Amino acid sequence: MSETPVHDHAQHGYSANKEAYQRRLKRIEGQVRGIARMVDEDKYCIDILTQIAAVNKALHAVSLGLVEEHLGHCVVGAAEEVDGEGRRDHIDAKVKEATDAIGRLLR
Repeated sequence: MSETPVHDHAQHGYSANKEAYQRRLKRIEGQVRGIARMVDEDKYCIDILTQIAAVNKALHAVSLGLVEEHLGHCVVGAAEEVDGEGRRDHIDAKVKEATDAIGRLLR
């Protein structure tokens, strides 16, 4: 069983790029609908697999961007914000949260 992730109520690292992420995800959503249409129309399976690979690549690009922003904003922010005794635990929790997320991406 996995542990509950550590979430801050502060602004998330991707907030500055939220619109760009939303545009990319809308494009991916359109690609997925296109794949569903291809299946419905009995298109050649290799062509469908090619489109699925393109969607996976696009999702990985979004994922890597979010991981980078999480590390640069949330993890670094945790290191800068917390003073005293709880600092190391807070930083460790943020690093573990990022590591767990990367692990899920690699499965």
